[in-house]
Amino acid sequence: MKNQPPKRFTIFMDKYPEIANAYSALGDSVHKAGPLDEKTRALIKVAISGGARMEGAFHSHIKKARMLGVTREEVEHIVFLTLPTLGFPSMMTLLSWVEDLYKKK
Repeated sequence: MKNQPPKRFTIFMDKYPEIANAYSALGDSVHKAGPLDEKTRALIKVAISGGARMEGAFHSHIKKARMLGVTREEVEHIVFLTLPTLGFPSMMTLLSWVEDLYKKK
């Protein structure tokens, strides 16, 4: 598992450092704005990106969560929790994305 941002994001950061720094500062601010611990915040980011069906973000947030010790079972539980709200086809899509990440070792 790479501990690097996607190439497209790195290019963006290099080309537009002022915007990238503001974006990073915003992210830092919202993470510090409440009482949730880092692992909980990571799980929520996985859920939000999955619910929005943002494949790149979902992959990225799972990779970040794994660095915090989040297990595959925890990620799959998030996916299962989407079933009543998002429906079976969306849940199956998210499961396929999880499988994509975990088979790339």
